[in-house]
Amino acid sequence: MNGEYVVSLAEQGIFTILIVTGPLLILALVVGLTVSIFQATTQIQEQTLAFVPKIVAVLIGLVVFGPWMLTTMVEFAANIFRNLNQFVG
Repeated sequence: MNGEYVVSLAEQGIFTILIVTGPLLILALVVGLTVSIFQATTQIQEQTLAFVPKIVAVLIGLVVFGPWMLTTMVEFAANIFRNLNQFVG
């Protein structure tokens, strides 16, 4: 196992993390921005109003994107286990 292989494996891992977490982060960003605009417009400065919609949106996103996220992570782990002999040898 050489340095290029390790860098390639780390790159694949980081890319997988970004792909899996991306939809939920974007969803939380959009909901947070919408709530912030609503709070600025109505001058309501309630702390729970900022967090509860984001939590609900992320939970709904987990239900919607969960199977795809799990499939992507299992494929990455299966790829690691398939190439395990290259790590040891």
